[in-house]
Amino acid sequence: MSEPPSKRARWVDFHCHLDLYSDHAELIAECDRERVATLAVTTTPKAWKRNRELATDAVLVRVALGLHPQLVAERAAEIGLFESLLPDARYVGEVGLDASPRFYRSFDAQEHVFERILRMCAEQGNKILTVHSVRAVSKVLQHLERALPTDRGHVVLHWFTGSASEARRAVDRGYYFSVNSEMLKSPKHRALVEQLPADRLLTETDGPFVLSEGVPVRPLAVAETVVELATVRGVSPHDMEAQILANLLTLVSQ
Repeated sequence: MSEPPSKRARWVDFHCHLDLYSDHAELIAECDRERVATLAVTTTPKAWKRNRELATDAVLVRVALGLHPQLVAERAAEIGLFESLLPDARYVGEVGLDASPRFYRSFDAQEHVFERILRMCAEQGNKILTVHSVRAVSKVLQHLERALPTDRGHVVLHWFTGSASEARRAVDRGYYFSVNSEMLKSPKHRALVEQLPADRLLTETDGPFVLSEGVPVRPLAVAETVVELATVRGVSPHDMEAQILANLLTLVSQ
């Protein structure tokens, strides 16, 4: 996806932690075999090189350089490594902010790291970011508005759970939204997804953190999410599938 994905792609998983599955290498091959254009996010800069090596020959898997907000308390010192690797990374993630009770103690440090990442991305330009915003959507949007001009990078809000007004604010800045099956279980979030512009939607799994019958979902599970999303938005699964793939092509071609 550093170049537009091959026409072989049928599905899109724009946020999956492939390296947290026990069969990481096989899962990469599975993404190609099942035609799932997949963004393999990382949680620390130290994980990026190995992830990229494993995906070197993949047609439809790309790797994002990340520093997860939930790990900032222990890994903030890796920001220097992040900076050294960033010139070789088109995709950035997972990055962002997390104000949930378990991680709120590190929130000031998270903000410092996130702001620095955004400014580095703005300086280098044309990065595509997948952004975490648990209980921190307003703060995330503030940082994005301040540090990443819309002509210097592209943003996908991962597992977005903000308000309708926050969604409109993000839409006005050209951001995308990656939707997973868990989001669509909530009436509130279904209503929000129903109102988002069709040309800003992507699908994701956030595997292995999302489960189906107690088992971590795999990238091909986005096929079911497409059907659910089509139902929410009142369109055919075929049209929804085509729209999401078109959205990905537009995003990565910018």
